[in-house]
Amino acid sequence: MDSGISAQLTVRAEVLRARYRSRLPSTLDDLGGPDRGIVDLPLHVVWSGRTSFALDRPKAQMSLYRAVLAEGQHNDLTMFLNRRLLLEQWPVLRRLISPYIREAWENAFPELARTASAAA
Repeated sequence: MDSGISAQLTVRAEVLRARYRSRLPSTLDDLGGPDRGIVDLPLHVVWSGRTSFALDRPKAQMSLYRAVLAEGQHNDLTMFLNRRLLLEQWPVLRRLISPYIREAWENAFPELARTASAAA
């Protein structure tokens, strides 16, 4: 691989890591989002496709969490994510999200990595 391309990829990776780290809550206890019902996400989180998600439907719940983790800002994370649901979903969810998101969350919250290891 060309060293210029390699350097660009390294810079891009660091930018993404920093972006996701900067959005993290202080603790998983800050995730006070709903654990049931219908959740309507704002357009800055999901700008195309479905914006309303039923938390009693596992596939919809997973789609909501993927969208919020990828596109949500700090306040979106604390408003729409629920600590218990995140921990329950993490073993599967971690394989469906960007490695940069997964790395940021698991480095900040080791209990997520432990949950994933326990489920394996």
